[in-house]
Amino acid sequence: MTVPRAAALPRRHVLTLPNVPSAVRVARTTAEQALTEWGIGLRHPAVDPALLILAELVTNSIRHAAPLSPQLTITYAAGPDCLAFAVHDRHPHQPSLRGPFTTTSGLGIVMELTQQLGGTAVVRADADARGKSIWITLPL
Repeated sequence: MTVPRAAALPRRHVLTLPNVPSAVRVARTTAEQALTEWGIGLRHPAVDPALLILAELVTNSIRHAAPLSPQLTITYAAGPDCLAFAVHDRHPHQPSLRGPFTTTSGLGIVMELTQQLGGTAVVRADADARGKSIWITLPL
C-alpha cells in the first residue's frame, strides 16, 4: 500500500490536546465522531483496531514525551479507500518502527495491528528535528 500524505486525503480534522491521560479518551471520541461524519461506520472491521492503535500512540506520547512536549496534536484523515491518523509531539526521540517488539509493548501492539490490517506506519521528523509524527494508514 502506498502511504498517502494527509494533505492528499479529502477529509481531515486536526486536534491539539494537553499531553495528559485524559487525552486518550478525547482522541478516541473525536476519532469516532470524525469517522461517523465521514460516513465510515463504527462497525467497519478497521475501526476498532484503529482506535486501539490511536490510544496506544497517544498513551506513548503521554508516557514518554510529556516532559518536553506539554501538548500533542492528532491529525485524522480519510479518503475513499483508507484512513490515516498521526500523533505528533515535540520530543526529539524518533522510535524505530522495525522490531523486535514484544506484543505487550505499546509500539508492539501498534505494529502488529497495523500489519494485520495491511496498513503502514511511518515516523516523520519535524523540520527542526525537535519533534515527530507517527503516521498510521489503514485500508478501508
